[in-house]
Amino acid sequence: MKFGVLIFPGSNCDHDAYWTIQQVAKQPVTFLWHESHDLEGCDAIVVPGGFAYGDYLRTGAIAKFSPVMESVRAFAEGGGLVLGICNGFQILCESGLLPGALTRNVGLKYICKPVDVRVENADTPFTGACRPGEVLTIPIGHMDGNYFCDEPTLRELQRDHRIVFRYCERDGEITSAANPNGSLDNIAGICSPGRNVLGMMPHPERASEPELGSVEGFRIFASLLGAMAEK
Repeated sequence: MKFGVLIFPGSNCDHDAYWTIQQVAKQPVTFLWHESHDLEGCDAIVVPGGFAYGDYLRTGAIAKFSPVMESVRAFAEGGGLVLGICNGFQILCESGLLPGALTRNVGLKYICKPVDVRVENADTPFTGACRPGEVLTIPIGHMDGNYFCDEPTLRELQRDHRIVFRYCERDGEITSAANPNGSLDNIAGICSPGRNVLGMMPHPERASEPELGSVEGFRIFASLLGAMAEK
């Protein structure tokens, strides 16, 4: 089971994801350069957080044209597992692998803090180690995390159970007060129709070791390992 972590100019969470996969999950992992088409036989791809291409134009707007994303699109269309974290979620939306867009936080401020998210769908390769309705505490760090889509798309996401995480109170209640960025329907993460592509704003790699204050984010990586083992 081999992971690939993409690197764009401006990526700054690539080494965090690499460390979590190599040192915590104890799995083979390699960096994949943005100018290369070669995914090097990886079984799962992580599109990490950061500021790809300086977030010029829009977050993810330039990264979607990179050679590596052409290969990631083909990989995902073939059923390959792709996890986009924060800026990675933004890139996946810009690339058309996920619907909607991530816009400026409603408060127009960068937010960096732990948040609680409720697992809305535990039947994905990314949440198989979680329970439906379970609340996970995972940090966020973003300026453009306000998820938006049109009404038909939202209804489709709701109908097909493709909303995977929603911002919530510690007891699991979904409230506007628990929504840190104004995201539509408190959405913190969604998946593709085939469930093989996940975009999420919280950073699970920042909550994967006791030294970081939480290990609840590691459930995402543990779920991926379980899904890959089943293949």
